[in-house]
Amino acid sequence: MIKLILLFTIIPLIELSIIFRISHVWGTLFAVTLIAATGLLGAAMTKRQGHTVLKEIKKALEQGLMPADRLIDGFLILIGGVFLITPGIITDLVGFCCIIPFTRRKIKLLAKDQFSRLIQPGKFQFTPSENQERKTINIVKDEKKNNNHV
Repeated sequence: MIKLILLFTIIPLIELSIIFRISHVWGTLFAVTLIAATGLLGAAMTKRQGHTVLKEIKKALEQGLMPADRLIDGFLILIGGVFLITPGIITDLVGFCCIIPFTRRKIKLLAKDQFSRLIQPGKFQFTPSENQERKTINIVKDEKKNNNHV
């Protein structure tokens, strides 16, 4: 409950105060242009990175590999895109960090660590289509093996 209050009230208030401060110091036109420019740049970067990750996911699936890393990349790009279309300086910084590959790798490592704590490393079963065999995958072990081949 506290996290939702923080997310939907405190952060927007901080964002508004930053935008008002920028507007006061450099002018309203600059503040509006900054918000519009980061939104447009963010949309273009999100689209480009999203297409790249989708191609990588498709390639991994065609090779019969589980594209877990690429799925996390796609999720982070989606989150980054949402942050970038939300007006504000803090949300733009978080959004760009989720979209730029260098910083996204760092966030992905933190996310994977958090995921592994939440789900306790173990085995997951995937139910295949009719003409495929059932496969049990040790996600943590198989992902490390896939990353060593890349």
